[in-house]
Amino acid sequence: MLRLGSRLRHERPTGALSSNKLGVLSHLRRHGPSTPSAIAAAEHQQLQSLTRTFAELEADGLVTRSPSPADRRSSVLTVTEAGRAAFARDLAQRDDWLAAAMSGLTEIERQLLVLASGLMLRLADAPGTAPASGDAATCDLLVHSAQRTPTPTHHGRPGG
Repeated sequence: MLRLGSRLRHERPTGALSSNKLGVLSHLRRHGPSTPSAIAAAEHQQLQSLTRTFAELEADGLVTRSPSPADRRSSVLTVTEAGRAAFARDLAQRDDWLAAAMSGLTEIERQLLVLASGLMLRLADAPGTAPASGDAATCDLLVHSAQRTPTPTHHGRPGG
C-alpha cells in the first residue's frame, strides 16, 4: 500500500490540491455536509491542524460554511460544485495512470482488487483501539510474508 500510495502521489499534476484539501473534499463528497470537528476526527488530525485548510477551501469557493442547525456555535462545511470539479480534476491524472497500469491485469485480478479495496476501506474506517496481544504480530507476519511471496507472472512479465 505504501509503494502504491507513493506512486500515486508521484502522478499528481502540477498545482495539485494539498493532501489535506483532498482529504477534506473527499470526506465531504463521501459523507455530505460535516462539522470541522467531524472532518478532523475522520482524517485523524487535530482540528487546529485543519483550520487553515478549511479557510483556504472556503476562500477558493470549494466549500461553503454555514451555522450548524444543531449548535449555532459550530459550523457545517459543504462541498460546492467548484469543489467537486476541482477534486475530480485533481484525481483525473492519477486515475488515468491507474487505469493504464490495471489494463494488464486479468479479469480475476481486477475483481480481486475491487474486493481488496472494499476491505481496505473497512479497515481504514475501523474504530481505533490498542491492538490485542497477537494482532500486531499477525499484521507483521502478513506484511513480511507478502514481501517474500514471489510476484506472479502474467504473459511472461514479472508482476504484469
